[in-house]
Order: sequence, then structure tokens, then C-alpha cells
Amino acid sequence: MTSSHPWQEPTASDALSSTGGQRWDRLFTDLESELASAADAEFTAEVADRTRRELAVVRLVDRLRAAIGSELTVTVDSAGPSTVSGVLRDVGADWALLAADAGNQLGARVLLPLAAVMTLRGLPFAAVAPGSEGHVAARYDMRMVLRRLVRDRAVVTLLLRSGDVVFGRLDRVGADCMDVTAQEPGERRVSRALRHTQTVPCAALALVRLE
Repeated sequence: MTSSHPWQEPTASDALSSTGGQRWDRLFTDLESELASAADAEFTAEVADRTRRELAVVRLVDRLRAAIGSELTVTVDSAGPSTVSGVLRDVGADWALLAADAGNQLGARVLLPLAAVMTLRGLPFAAVAPGSEGHVAARYDMRMVLRRLVRDRAVVTLLLRSGDVVFGRLDRVGADCMDVTAQEPGERRVSRALRHTQTVPCAALALVRLE
């Protein structure tokens, strides 16, 4: 029996064996690469789909709750002065409280019905998870806040969606409307000459300013 010499030239079968091995290596490398690419694509699609589903349930109020303390510029649906800028102080079920800039013609703190908000500038993209009511105000709707003002015999300025302004003492708040008794600015009590009441539908409100 003869043995191959250590430095003997490779035979044709050796060359075929070597070439075949390389081809198998390349095949498995290609397959692994394709599987990895498919897995990456599937993962990316799953993340994108999950992101779309999560975004689909994010409400304006969820983003506002995450933005408390932020400077916002809000445009409300009104034919009169309709833009107010300031720091977002609190957010309820259907309202937001803005501490307006000192130079803003709408004055200090204003209560904004979310139904009347048209656009917001400066709102971060972060959001509080829908359904997680982290603070007490989140459970109060606009009517509950207005009824608290009635209890305090508060004097308010109402900017309506029509552009009209109603000034006076907030006397009653029903299911979908409120009564405001006319009062001169600066008066502590309602003058007999001005003692008339206007009823304002809640849906007509663009904002409420507490005097």
C-alpha cells in the first residue's frame, strides 16, 4: 500500500472536494443571511404595526396630561380673539387650564373646553397611557369645574365661539347650559340696573376666564 507524499500535487478528486465544501459553506452563509434579514424585516414590521396600534388609541387629553408645565399656544374656535399662549397648568376629562402670558389680551388663567380647541403649538409628542388617570383633576369634567365656580360665586368672562363676550357672575350650571348674571367689571355685587341673566349653552364656549 502506498501513501501520498506530503508534498504531492492535489488530485482532481481533492479539488472537487475542496470546491464542494466551499460551495456548501457559501450556501449556509447565504441561508443564514436570508433568515436573519427575514427575521429583521418581520421584527421591524411587528414594531411598526404595534406602534401604529398604540398611536391609534392616543387621545389629545393623553398628550396634554404629559405636557403639564409646557408652554403652549392654543387657537380656539371663536370669531373674536382666538389665540392664547401660556403654561399648561392642569388637564381634566374635557378641559385644560392655561396660565396665560402676562401680556396676553385674554388675561391670567383661562379654562379651555377641549371641544373648542382648533390647534396647539408646542405640544410634546409624549403621552400618558390612555386609561391611566394619574391625578384627581382627570376625573372632573367641565361642568363639575363650572359648578365649583358657582359655589364660589365667581365672576367670569366667557368668550363664545361666535366671538361674543359674556361677563358676569356664574349662577347656575345644568347638564348642557349655564346662567350668567350681568355685572360691571370691578363691581363686587350685581347692580339692580344690570340684574339680567343670560343662558349660555356649554357647546357655545370657546374659553372661560376667571376674574
